[in-house]
Amino acid sequence: MGINFNLARKYAGEKILRQGIKYIQKDPVANIEKLLDIAEKLVIRNNHREWVRLTKENYRKYPLIMEYIHKIKDIAPSYRDGLLMNFGINAGLYGIPYQYEMAEKLGVSVPWTILIDPTSACNLKCEGCWAGKYNKTDSLDFETFDRLISEAKELGIYFIVLSGGEPTLYPRLFDIFAKHNDVAFMMYTNGTLIDEEFADRMLEVGNVSPAISLEGLRETTDGRRGKGVFDRIMMAMDLLRERGIIFGVSVTATRNNIDEVFGEEFIDLMIEKGALYMWSFHYIPIGRNPDLDLMLTPEQRAELAKRVPEIRSKKPIFVMDFWNDGIYTKGCIAGGKRYFHINARGDAEPCAFVHFAVDNVKDKSLQELLQNTLFKAYQKRIPFSENYMAPCPIIDNPQALRDMVEESSAYPTHDGADNVLGGETAKFLDELSETWLEISQEIHEDRMSRRLIR
Repeated sequence: MGINFNLARKYAGEKILRQGIKYIQKDPVANIEKLLDIAEKLVIRNNHREWVRLTKENYRKYPLIMEYIHKIKDIAPSYRDGLLMNFGINAGLYGIPYQYEMAEKLGVSVPWTILIDPTSACNLKCEGCWAGKYNKTDSLDFETFDRLISEAKELGIYFIVLSGGEPTLYPRLFDIFAKHNDVAFMMYTNGTLIDEEFADRMLEVGNVSPAISLEGLRETTDGRRGKGVFDRIMMAMDLLRERGIIFGVSVTATRNNIDEVFGEEFIDLMIEKGALYMWSFHYIPIGRNPDLDLMLTPEQRAELAKRVPEIRSKKPIFVMDFWNDGIYTKGCIAGGKRYFHINARGDAEPCAFVHFAVDNVKDKSLQELLQNTLFKAYQKRIPFSENYMAPCPIIDNPQALRDMVEESSAYPTHDGADNVLGGETAKFLDELSETWLEISQEIHEDRMSRRLIR
């Protein structure tokens, strides 16, 4: 267990916290209501207190919430004591208020999480990969990787997300997990390298959750990722479920697969396999061989805005649609506001899909990186639109991205990254965003009026 009691003592009584830990270790399902009572006493920010109150009210009212929470009984003890504690207490309960305190002290936003690519190497070559144009030989040296996470914790950041490339190829990955056992890690992975040994090592450290990428069912996944990939993923999921390892799914919604990845068959299969969450990304025309024809139409995106809440209300899996759920985050969270991306070369990018930078982590400390001109250009413009259904500066407000890059003199982090700024791509994005703003305004107004929490 990696609970940071120094951080806990700063904001709450240690006795109350230890009582909550005791309930989790003994029987979290039986003690869920007691845990919620304790959480209500411990939370500091008003919005967190409101979330706890709503959870308490709805726990017995809605069977689906009870069903989801009761899945805790299937989670391995190392993950209850590791990932859940690190995420709920270090990253959430006490990390967030400390981040805001440090932000006031430093005069700059402190993010809740950082997305890091330990390596750009990958064992697959997926068509249209967002990271497909990075140099495949780039890798963060262990000392830089380790320093970055240590500096993050000094700012109250205890949730680190990994991507790539394929993060499971990083040679000293488990050295990082073990050394920083007070951090909750999540890694986007293609899942093909998760075998018995790898799963056992995850179970041992207990603080990393894989989010496995899929394009849909077998034919669709293999069509983009390679023959046999789907079956290898299904085997990996079985290994994870058998060990009680918390894992989820990552999907990229395109014009061609949207009905499949949000259809009953796929969602039910993911639940059956044991996935607890699903992250939905909309296809963005960057990386290897960008294809504008893969982007969702405004009409498809509007349908997705209806479908995701339906899934959340009927299925015991948490689904997050990053672009269409902007109302819950009050717009974009990138550019260091609540998150940013460090690629395998060390470039500090505002977002995984915005491949521009002005600084490199190998040359500067994390605190220095957070002060950079590109991030400041982002933060003074967020939200990019009063319509929270249009949070993104790439596909929803493309002129904002052009302005921020010009203002900060940011450089593209790989060949072709700047294609989104001009030519046919820019013209297409301008027209698409204009249509979406018009269509989505009614959805935004409806959600704002009802304050949907699903």
